[in-house]
Amino acid sequence: MNEILPSRLAADTAMGAVTLLVGDLDGMTAFYRDVVTLDVLTTEGDTVTLGRQALPLVILQHSPDLHHAPHGSAGLFHTAILFETQAALAAALYSVARHAPQTFTGSADHLVSQAFYLTDPEGNGIELYWDRARTEWSWTHGQVEMDTLYLDPNSFLQKHLTDEAASGMVAAASAQIGHVHLSVGDVATAREFYVKQLGFDQTAALGNQALFVSAGGYHHHMAMNVWNSRGAGPRMPALGLGQVDLVLPTSDALGELTERLGHFGAAVRDDGRTLSFTDPWNNALHATVPARG
Repeated sequence: MNEILPSRLAADTAMGAVTLLVGDLDGMTAFYRDVVTLDVLTTEGDTVTLGRQALPLVILQHSPDLHHAPHGSAGLFHTAILFETQAALAAALYSVARHAPQTFTGSADHLVSQAFYLTDPEGNGIELYWDRARTEWSWTHGQVEMDTLYLDPNSFLQKHLTDEAASGMVAAASAQIGHVHLSVGDVATAREFYVKQLGFDQTAALGNQALFVSAGGYHHHMAMNVWNSRGAGPRMPALGLGQVDLVLPTSDALGELTERLGHFGAAVRDDGRTLSFTDPWNNALHATVPARG
């Protein structure tokens, strides 16, 4: 007898803030503020929340008793910050070039997006990117076409950086967490959890190297790869990724996710507002609904 499972993740599911456990709170705050160009929204004890236009994007939690994870561990590959316009992305890229050019690690045109990569002072990957219009994306049999083509950062700046942005006189444009990319031990286990159990749709895959998943037809809200972590087991407490937040559109959608995870026997904590659980590598995820104004 076939049992009817709850629906896939709601189409309007989005990514919330990413929490990082950090050793140097002041230094990391300065980096995300002055280099990445996020605003400090709140400072409460050992926790600093940064974002844009009151929307939290990165939460830094001071954890001085923790150490860096061993090489090859599962965890965060990068946090990807999505900018609304190419001009806003250029302004952030210009800030990286001015204040911390040594942190820049590369750039690429992925067909669906233009992306620039860097690494923060504690080794956490960051992607700064802009999406092309969805009408320009190509899909084949439910899989989105992506690539890694050369993108010249200097040419991008010449084309999209405005005088106002270069002088620092422009107000910060909106931004959001577009996707989160994880390092995992194997792709098959990631697919079992993130697609079959959690309810994302697979949008692309690179054999047994990487998996891309999303809700609502986005190119990817999350990705998992084994490039630095093949065979990794569950994480031990360490600096780096603290948690990933998923924002579901309604309480009903959150209830469906609770039911779905329960069907598969996942260990979850539900306090009535937030559903907390971990993936097979002990990466912590929290699912919430938007706060009421």
